[in-house]
Amino acid sequence: MTESAIQGCLLGTALGDAIGLPYEGLSRQRVPKLLGPPQKHRLLFGKGMVSDDTEHTCMVAQSLIKSSFDPQHFAEDFSKRLRYWLLTLPAGVGLATLKSILRLWVGYSPQRSGVYSAGNGPAMRSGILGVVAPSQDVLNTLVHVSTRMTHSDPKAEAGASAIALAARFAAGNAQPVPREYLDFVQDQIGEPELLQLLSQVVDSVEAGRSTDEFARTQGWNDKVTGYVYQTVPVAIHSWLESPTDFRQAVMRVIRCGGDTDTTAAIVGGIVGAGVGRSELPEDWIAGLAEWPRSVAWLDGLGSSLYQHSIGNLQSKVRELPIGLVFGRNLLFLSVVMSHGFRRLLPPY
Repeated sequence: MTESAIQGCLLGTALGDAIGLPYEGLSRQRVPKLLGPPQKHRLLFGKGMVSDDTEHTCMVAQSLIKSSFDPQHFAEDFSKRLRYWLLTLPAGVGLATLKSILRLWVGYSPQRSGVYSAGNGPAMRSGILGVVAPSQDVLNTLVHVSTRMTHSDPKAEAGASAIALAARFAAGNAQPVPREYLDFVQDQIGEPELLQLLSQVVDSVEAGRSTDEFARTQGWNDKVTGYVYQTVPVAIHSWLESPTDFRQAVMRVIRCGGDTDTTAAIVGGIVGAGVGRSELPEDWIAGLAEWPRSVAWLDGLGSSLYQHSIGNLQSKVRELPIGLVFGRNLLFLSVVMSHGFRRLLPPY
């Protein structure tokens, strides 16, 4: 595994998240009307910021370094990070994730804290697991641990596995063949419904249909929700449709409407792992107005994770002072609220 693939996955997740965030919750009809096409940052005066999708991915990366990929230690460290992350008042926390973290705070173990939900929270943070896990068995265990900490529905774990495997496959295949990806996941995912959806994704890509057309054939005419069996197939379709064109892959899922920051973050992480850090859009990188999780910090986190993955156990976990994150989140909350008010105005 290359350092570029790891950095590409982390920064690609952040870019997709930031480009998709202003469109979150909009219908596919209103996406172009309210803000224009998703071809640049539109959150804050032409700049972009990230949400929980990127934050969770970064925490997973930090916990992988801290635990040296040991699942038990990973669970302990990641659960601790989730608890303190909630204290920084992050905006837009999913209900299942919120309930699970509160359960962690009152003493539930990481193995019992998850609530029964098939939301896409675990899928949004699983791409980096697929890129760096040292073996398939370790990957399966890490996905299980990461998922069940917040979501106990088997569908959530199956969706997270599909995304982790997509990122793993993308990082090892510059030009992925859709049906080979389907063969790759069939032995690892035991959910027939999801496998059927992924088979339909591959059929659609091979037939030359767009991601938007695929979503419509599934009956998702208005938007793609946070239900993992909508998020995952649409994200996989967009990746397989444009595996080497980061910009187009991200824009396609955003045009489908709905949970656009998460779908775009997932696609960004997968395509980023495939094309590597150097092939990400420079104008989108320059427009990412994040601190303390800056571009330089994300690249450094990727470097540390890479060093750890090749056996350099002296590589440091790049921690962030909770006070700085709290201050950043107060600013972020005000930006999100201003966007909420903007959505009350036309055009509709």
